[in-house]
Amino acid sequence: MSEIYDIGYRHYEGPRLGRAHAVRALITQNLRSIFGLGRRARSKLMPFLLAASMLLLPVVSIAMMAMLGRNDIGYTNYPVIMQAVIAIFLASQSPTITAPDLRFKVLPLYLSRPVSTLDYVAAKVVAMTTALFALVALPLTVMYAGELLVDPPGPPHTKEYVAGLVTALLLALLLSTFGLALASFTPRRGLGVASVIAVYLLASAVSTVLFATFESMGRADVAQWAWLVNPFFLVDSVQSWLFGTTPPTATPTRRASSPRSCSPRCSA
Repeated sequence: MSEIYDIGYRHYEGPRLGRAHAVRALITQNLRSIFGLGRRARSKLMPFLLAASMLLLPVVSIAMMAMLGRNDIGYTNYPVIMQAVIAIFLASQSPTITAPDLRFKVLPLYLSRPVSTLDYVAAKVVAMTTALFALVALPLTVMYAGELLVDPPGPPHTKEYVAGLVTALLLALLLSTFGLALASFTPRRGLGVASVIAVYLLASAVSTVLFATFESMGRADVAQWAWLVNPFFLVDSVQSWLFGTTPPTATPTRRASSPRSCSPRCSA
């Protein structure tokens, strides 16, 4: 004999906040997941440890400005110098916001109205871009604040600081797009981490080998284009074109001949 149970389902009669609120909530949730907020202490260890390591160079730079009166690290070269730490952050945290949705098969719940597929992807990219931008922009801001406090000889490097922030934003957007795309191929976080790290190491190795090969052939003009395989040097070349800064990939000869810009685009 069958029975009917009243399990208490009722229609929702409260306010409907709409699509924009759902997207903002998704961005906030992803940002909290990236930094391990609201989760176990072990989830917070990696992102905050990497963020703390990004602050080491600004502290050293401020100390050098106080003792020697100059900044030998610079704002525009900082992302390239710290590219290993940024790549590890991207590789470790990208699967954090992609793997759980795939593993627990909750995508149909997200993609039911009002959130669309584009909203879902955009929320992931915005959250990862914001996290990466904060990872780079905070040390740059600390370094600039230290320069203003120490007040070394000469005017403050405000233009270089702004250029560094623009570069950080472009780099964060580029890395987030590729990092999330690679991590979304698998529901396993370990495989997502390995795939992002493998692509970064491959790009770094290929750019270095191509540069050395063309340099040995006496094609220094062509060798400069090899750095564009690495996303960090690609964004650095865009920065050089926009702000006239000298990228760290420039050879001494090119630095002397063109101190304002040595990017492949400018050399063309």
